Amino acid sequence: MLPFLLCLAILCQPGLGLNVPIPLVAPRAAVRVSSSLFSFSIEQDRWTDWAGSTSRNQFFFNTLDNLGQLTGAPPRVRIGANSEDHTKFNSNIKNTQLVFPARSTTVPYPEATNITVGNAFYQATQFLPPRQFNLTTAFLQAKSIVRAFSSSAIRNAGIVLDAIEIGNEADLYRNNGARARSYNIAQYVKEWTTFATNISAAMGINSGSTTKFWGCAFADSSHSNSGFSPQSAFQQGLLKSKAGSLISTISQHHYSGTFCSGSGGLLQDLMTKSTIRGNLSAFTPDIVATRAQGLDYVFGETNSYSCHIQPATLTRSILDGSVLSRPLPPHVQPAYYGAIIAAEAIGRGGSTRIAELSINNNRVSGYGFYQGTKLVRAVFINSRAFLSSTTGNRSSVHLDLSFTGNGAAPTKIRVKRLAIRSVSTT
Repeated sequence: MLPFLLCLAILCQPGLGLNVPIPLVAPRAAVRVSSSLFSFSIEQDRWTDWAGSTSRNQFFFNTLDNLGQLTGAPPRVRIGANSEDHTKFNSNIKNTQLVFPARSTTVPYPEATNITVGNAFYQATQFLPPRQFNLTTAFLQAKSIVRAFSSSAIRNAGIVLDAIEIGNEADLYRNNGARARSYNIAQYVKEWTTFATNISAAMGINSGSTTKFWGCAFADSSHSNSGFSPQSAFQQGLLKSKAGSLISTISQHHYSGTFCSGSGGLLQDLMTKSTIRGNLSAFTPDIVATRAQGLDYVFGETNSYSCHIQPATLTRSILDGSVLSRPLPPHVQPAYYGAIIAAEAIGRGGSTRIAELSINNNRVSGYGFYQGTKLVRAVFINSRAFLSSTTGNRSSVHLDLSFTGNGAAPTKIRVKRLAIRSVSTT
């Protein structure tokens, strides 16, 4: 029995039948998928709003815990991003002090230009579900982080510090005034090594510690041995120092678009197989170079729009970018529905493998999930949007499933379907 198929059915053409062969045994191209595949990168200035400052934010805790219950491992949480570079430390303050620029139509929810934090800022980690936790940091903050993760509240909660990330999107420093216009990859590697050497000494990060470094975190990539890219950083000696040898993961950032100038994209334009594949294929040289060094590779920021996505979802229409007469209230967004589906598909156990299924359609995608080599689940996604303004009856896609390869084909299938009225439903 195939336990279940998860379906995201939105709209396609009536009467369309698609032949979908599903291998019973994991194909050679199937890859292991992390239990924490869907994780969160949170702007540092709002960290205590998410986690809670003096007590747990139960809503946020529940969102993380729900996903953890499905996969056996809550999402990883990265705290930092742009506001990390504006953070100062003062051990004498209890509450985070924030300075925000004026709001604008394009950026109604700006990030802080200055953040001053104390020890309580890092102690708020105790309000997360048990799991690894990632931070961006500098030297004074490092001492406070050590104190926080050594506290009984955090140790008893089973929360550990997985990694430290030094600097956010350093390739943009020459554009935002943080460094001279001539700032280059060689200078970045030299600065990173100096910071990492001091921070590893302050925090006790070494070859035997569970805490390691995440490197790079660039906003863009040259995808070559020059400019800002992982392979260029390697060529400049990023991994050759003692501190560099403590890097476990290379992180890069990749957004589907930008709202920096107030120009939002249409939801449907993001939901194509070619767009989704292109999000990864452009980074193939970077990924290959990173894995060749024996390191993990992650997108530390992705799956949304840069310059903060709130304007596109609360004050503007997600369909055409027009200004709403009144902002939408906070609500469950598509990303969380997607996270639940991904978590159910991955399942518990930590050894799930995934393979894309061959479907001859530009809008319909399918994936098989395997425990060891055995097929256990499949997901089908129809990414053509059904709008609330669409007239006529809602149509559907007919899938003709067949099972290939060795093994007994399932005789029963349990189906789960994400049922929504339209993509504009909130």
